[in-house]
Amino acid sequence: MKVDILAIGAHPDDIELGCGGTIAKLISEGKNVAVLDLTRGELGTRGTAQSRMQEAEEGGRILGISARENLDLPDGFLENTKEYQLKIVQIIRKYQPEIVLANAIDDRHPDHAKASKLVSDACFLSGLRKIETTFQGNLQEIWRPKYIFNYIQWKEIVPDFVIDISEFMEQKLEACLAYKTQFYDENSKEPMTPIATKDFQESLTYRAQNLGRLSGVAFAEGFTTEKLIALKNFDRILL
Repeated sequence: MKVDILAIGAHPDDIELGCGGTIAKLISEGKNVAVLDLTRGELGTRGTAQSRMQEAEEGGRILGISARENLDLPDGFLENTKEYQLKIVQIIRKYQPEIVLANAIDDRHPDHAKASKLVSDACFLSGLRKIETTFQGNLQEIWRPKYIFNYIQWKEIVPDFVIDISEFMEQKLEACLAYKTQFYDENSKEPMTPIATKDFQESLTYRAQNLGRLSGVAFAEGFTTEKLIALKNFDRILL
């Protein structure tokens, strides 16, 4: 069950939008990535919980992830409770990731910032020996990820670092657009939403392009980090 990276999103499509290019790149480098969606996005104006699940399956297939699960928590009503923390602790201990990717620390949708804090607390609690959880009837080993990185979503948050996704931008866009009910479609009869506009779809490219411009690459995704990152040397820095 162990993976290198566990990417967690409040809603199906958060992962593809926020860090899809990074995930595609990591997988191309031989890393194993699992995805956890906290809700089914059932309150979304467009589509249904069922269509979101089908779209999530396709988005994950395009990225090449190893596994995808959904905790079926209530969309729009995420809270940092003991119950929800323990559900996430169980998943963390199941997959034992070195790195967790989580929602933006501040964002337009209130679930995103709530999920960020919820996941952060769960990662800490997952390392406590006196918290016992089980999986398939067996007591789980404790596990605390080494790093939590928060991807950037609607708001323009200044990243602590960026990942060069220049070779994976098209794959990211394809994974995002697997959510056909959610994004721009000139033939759709469903109500318009902020993320269903043509401008939002185009922003996926120009925002990544702007982070690339600032960092000297074609396209990039940005992340913030709770923990100060130490480099062993400068060999892997793109200048």
